[in-house]
Amino acid sequence: MRTTVPDDLLDRVRKLLAKAEGEGVTPAEAEALTAKAAELMARYGIDRARLGALHPETDQLADRVFDLDNPWASVKAHLLAGLAMALRCQCVLLSRPVPGSRVHVFGYSSDLERADILFTSLLVQMARALAVQPVPASGGRAKAWRRSWMLGYCTAVTGRVREAEEAAAVRCDHDDPQADSGPSTALVLADRALAVRHRAEQAYPRTRKTRVTYSGSGYRDGYAQGQKADIGSTKIRSRPAGALRR
Repeated sequence: MRTTVPDDLLDRVRKLLAKAEGEGVTPAEAEALTAKAAELMARYGIDRARLGALHPETDQLADRVFDLDNPWASVKAHLLAGLAMALRCQCVLLSRPVPGSRVHVFGYSSDLERADILFTSLLVQMARALAVQPVPASGGRAKAWRRSWMLGYCTAVTGRVREAEEAAAVRCDHDDPQADSGPSTALVLADRALAVRHRAEQAYPRTRKTRVTYSGSGYRDGYAQGQKADIGSTKIRSRPAGALRR
């Protein structure tokens, strides 16, 4: 089992995401750069989780509140919740005294950091991709189309992050010749998930599930933009945000 985590791994992730956000980058190039960043980030997350199982002081439970302003605050919350849960965090949507959304995210420090990095980058990429889309006629129809497009994009990118995380977990024990010297990756991740859920439940004993809906016709186009590689074989459907509302 690894006893250290390369310090430069997240720096490599940040550099890849910065390239994906750059002016002049094509959607295909941004998709490839983001995919590589997600792969490296997943490896980093598994390494930190396994190291934390041996040395709990290296990665402890934490929480962070995100205040998301309009426009499209609910869509931003949907993206944040999807990414955070793909990275094994728990989210609670809170009321806010001013317009916008507030999301309280619980998780281990390394996972919260990864969620923040990805969320920040994907917000930029999503806005840039949407800006060049042909939108229907102005008015309510255009607004609904943009919202449904962004929700489709969110579903695609969070699904890809989740797949990268699952693949990294499967590879870890297989590729690590010393994996038998400690608990399996699956057990480590299950224990962490339970601890995170307990922390969130202690903070908010009573919650209810919430679902994001849409009426525009742009969902399929947004999904295609966010997940080109799997558009031919992935079933497209509306998904819940995966968060709880207090």
